[in-house]
Amino acid sequence: MKEKSLSQLNPNSVAFIGNYLPRRCGIATFTTDLLESIEGEAPEIECRAVVMNDEIDTYSYPPQVRFELNYKNPEDYRLAADFLNMNQVEIVSLQHEFGIFGGKNGRHILELIQKLRMPVVTTLHTVLKEPDEHQKITIQRICRASDRMVVLNNRAIKILHDVYDLPEEKILFIPHGIPDVSFIDPNFYKDQFDVEGRKVILTFGLLSMDKGLEYVIDALPKIVQKYKDVVYIILGATHPHVKKAYGESYRYSLQQRARELGVENHLIFHNRFVDFKELCEFLGAADIYVTPYLKREQAVSGTLAYALGSGKAIISTPYWYAEEMLADGRGRIVPFKNSEAIADQVIDLLDNENERHVMRKKAYTFCRNMIWKEVANRYVEVFLEVKNEREHRPVPNVYNKTIDVISLDLPQVKLAHFKILTDDVGIIQHAKFIIPDRSFGYSTDDIARALIVAILAQDFVIEWDGQLMELTCRYLGFLHHAFNEKNGRFHNFLSYDRSWLDEMGSEDCHGRALWGIGTVLAFSRSENLTESAQYIFERALPVITEFQSPRAWAFGLIGINAYLKRFGGDSEVKRVQMTLVNQLLSLYHSNASEDWPWIENSLTYDNGKIPHALIHAGHWLQREDMISTGLNSLEWLMNIQTDRRGHFVPVGNHGWFSRDGQRARFDQQPIEAQSMIDACLDAYHVTGDKKWIQKAHLCFDWFLGRNDLNVPLYDYQTGGCSDGLTADGPNRNQGAESTLAWLLSLLNLHALVAEKPIT
Repeated sequence: MKEKSLSQLNPNSVAFIGNYLPRRCGIATFTTDLLESIEGEAPEIECRAVVMNDEIDTYSYPPQVRFELNYKNPEDYRLAADFLNMNQVEIVSLQHEFGIFGGKNGRHILELIQKLRMPVVTTLHTVLKEPDEHQKITIQRICRASDRMVVLNNRAIKILHDVYDLPEEKILFIPHGIPDVSFIDPNFYKDQFDVEGRKVILTFGLLSMDKGLEYVIDALPKIVQKYKDVVYIILGATHPHVKKAYGESYRYSLQQRARELGVENHLIFHNRFVDFKELCEFLGAADIYVTPYLKREQAVSGTLAYALGSGKAIISTPYWYAEEMLADGRGRIVPFKNSEAIADQVIDLLDNENERHVMRKKAYTFCRNMIWKEVANRYVEVFLEVKNEREHRPVPNVYNKTIDVISLDLPQVKLAHFKILTDDVGIIQHAKFIIPDRSFGYSTDDIARALIVAILAQDFVIEWDGQLMELTCRYLGFLHHAFNEKNGRFHNFLSYDRSWLDEMGSEDCHGRALWGIGTVLAFSRSENLTESAQYIFERALPVITEFQSPRAWAFGLIGINAYLKRFGGDSEVKRVQMTLVNQLLSLYHSNASEDWPWIENSLTYDNGKIPHALIHAGHWLQREDMISTGLNSLEWLMNIQTDRRGHFVPVGNHGWFSRDGQRARFDQQPIEAQSMIDACLDAYHVTGDKKWIQKAHLCFDWFLGRNDLNVPLYDYQTGGCSDGLTADGPNRNQGAESTLAWLLSLLNLHALVAEKPIT
C-alpha cells in the first residue's frame, strides 16, 4: 500500500473508490470517465480516487489517484478509511463490483465504508437476481452503510427491493455515461482501418470466455455467402486476469474457428486497449455493432452504451441491460448462443438500409441524456442531496469491535522467512535462529504444510502471485519424488545432498501429504496443478485405511474432505472417508469417559486435528453423532488448555499429559495452537456458534504474547515463529514447523475475515 503526496483537500471534495486507468477493466474506465466529467462540470469540487491494485507497482496513475490499496489486504481498507476521514472528504462515491475487492464476494470493502464519517453513494455495476446468501448479505450491508444506491438499469431497482429487501427510496437510476460524439456516416473512418468499401461488424471490449464471440464467427459463413465484402472486427486486448490464467488461448481458439469455417479473411483482430479518440473512430466505422454475451444477469455494458451513443445499428443477446436499452426499435435481440439468428439479423439489417438508419437515429436520440456531461451533473445533484440530508439528520459514526469483526485485527501475511527457509528442493526443516540449518535437510511433513501455505496465501499476498505458483510446483514436485509407487507410501526425510534417509516415512507423514495434496485439489486455480495432484492423491490414498495412527487418519480425513469439495461424486474416496471416520469413532467410544472424552490415554501432539477431522467429516456426511463427538472433545481440549487467568496453555511436549498423571507445562509447541485454531474455526462453520471464534482467537493470541510468559513467539521483523515456548522463554530458532504453524493459523483467520459478513 502506498500513500501519495497530499495537499489539503478543499471543503467540497469527492473521493471515488474503485479501479482507475491505466488499469484495464470496465470499472477503471467508468471511474475515470465519471471523475473527469465531474471535474469538468463542477471544477469547484476536488475529485480524488482511491484505487484497488491487483498487482504491485505496475500502474502509473495520474495525480487524481491519491491512495492505493492491495485489494487482498484487509488492513489496507481500514487505513484507506482513516485516510479519507482524516482528510475530511465530504462525499465518497463507491463503484461496486464483486470481483474488484478482496474477501469472499468482495467483503473487505465493508471494512472501509463502515468506518467512513461522510455520506457514501454506491454505484452497483452488478445486481444479481439470484444471489447466494453471502452475496445478498454483502449488498445489504453496503446499502446500510450507503446514503444512496445508484443502479445503471431500471430493472435493478425492483430486484434490489424484492430480492435484497432494500428500501426503494434509497435506490435511484442514473444511466451509464457515454461520450458526446457526432452522428456520422460509417464510411467516414473506414479508410483509417483499411476496410474502405466493406461492410463492418464490430465488437469491442476486453476479451474473455463469456463474451460469446465464437457465435458471431459461426454466423460469418452465412453472412459472407450474401455479403462477400463483410468484415468482423474484434477490438480489444484480452482481459488481464484471463491472460494471466489462460494466456491468449481464447483469442487463438477464435482464430482457429475462423480458419476452419473458411472466413479467416473476414475477421480482423485489434489486440490492444485503445484510447478514447481511437475507440470513437472504430465505432464510427462500424455498420453493425454486436454484443453476443452469454450471461443474462448483466446489469450494464459500457461497450453497448458507447455503441448506442455513437448511433450504431445493434444486435445483441437478451441480457438485462441490452433488453432495456434496445427496446422500442433501438436494436435487435437474438437468443443466446444462436449463430443462425445472428446471421439472419445481420443480413436483414444490411438488406434494409433505411430501417438500419432509422434504428441508428433512435439509438442516438435516446442516448442524449446519457452523455457524460449529463450523467456528471446528475451525480453532483445526488452528492449535494446526501450532504444536505446529513447536515440536517446526522448519522452517528459507530464502529464497535464486536465478535464479528474482532478477527480483522490480524497481522499482515509476511512470507519473508518462509522464502528464506525454501531452496530449490523444498523447505528446510530446521533453523539456527533465522538461518536455515542444512544439516537436517527436508521432511515430507513440512513440505506438505508448506504446500498448503503456498495455496492459501494466493488470496492474500498479490506481490507473491508468481512466486507462489513456483513454490507450489516445487513442493508438489517434492511430494511426487517422495512417493514410492511400489508400496504406495511416502518417504519422509531427505538429506541436504538429496538422499532419502528412510525406506518408508511415518504414517503421520503420509496423512499430512494427503492433507496437502487435497488442499491443492480443492483450491488451486491451475488445471495443470490439480491433474498432477490428483494423480498422486489417487495412488497414495488406499493404504491409509491400513494405518494404526489416529492422527494419520485425521490428517488424511482433512485432505479427503478438501478433495471432495471438488470431486464430491468420487465413491471410492467417500468409502475411504467413511472407513477412517468410523475407526476414529470406534477408538473414541472404546477409550473415552465422561471426564476424559478422548481417543487415547494420553494427550500428545497435534491434538486439535482429532476433533477437527470428526467435526469436518461429520458435517460432510450429515452425521450428528460425529459432529457432537468432535465438539465434545474440542470443548474439553479447550477447557484443560485454558489457564484460570484466561490464556491458552497447550500441553507441553516435555512429558505430555497422561490420563492419570501430571500434565507437562512446557515445552509448548506452535502446532498445538495451530491445530486448535483449525478445529475451532471448523466448529464455528458447522455450528454457527461465535464462541468458537473467540476460542480460536484465544489460541492465536498465544503466538502474539498472551501466554504463560507474556512473550510473543511470532517475529514481526522476520515473519517467522519461534520453535516453542520453554520455561526459560521462547526457543529462538525459527524452523519450518513453527513458522508454517504460524502461517497456517494466520491464513485461516484471514480466510475467515474474507468469507464472513462484517457487522
